[in-house]
Amino acid sequence: MTEVRHKNEVLDDIAVTGLRDLVVFNDDVNTFEHVIKTLIKVCKHTSEQAEQCTLLIHYKGKCCVKKGAWEDLRPMQQAICEAGIDARVV
Repeated sequence: MTEVRHKNEVLDDIAVTGLRDLVVFNDDVNTFEHVIKTLIKVCKHTSEQAEQCTLLIHYKGKCCVKKGAWEDLRPMQQAICEAGIDARVV
């Protein structure tokens, strides 16, 4: 049987682990190549990882490109935004 987790339990897990998501959002401005190069440079993705994330961003509208602590993700988020790509730590 599948365990159903309540919203409060998930929020408690986030508070305990401190893990956040770095999410990149789709736009109509940036090219696939630019997003891929940025993910490789900023997030240290392999070319395959960056390509897969970019496809998800394009077709799903967003993608979690990295998980980690706020302190680690915030500089990455800022670098991605400086490259002209919409990204947020959530």
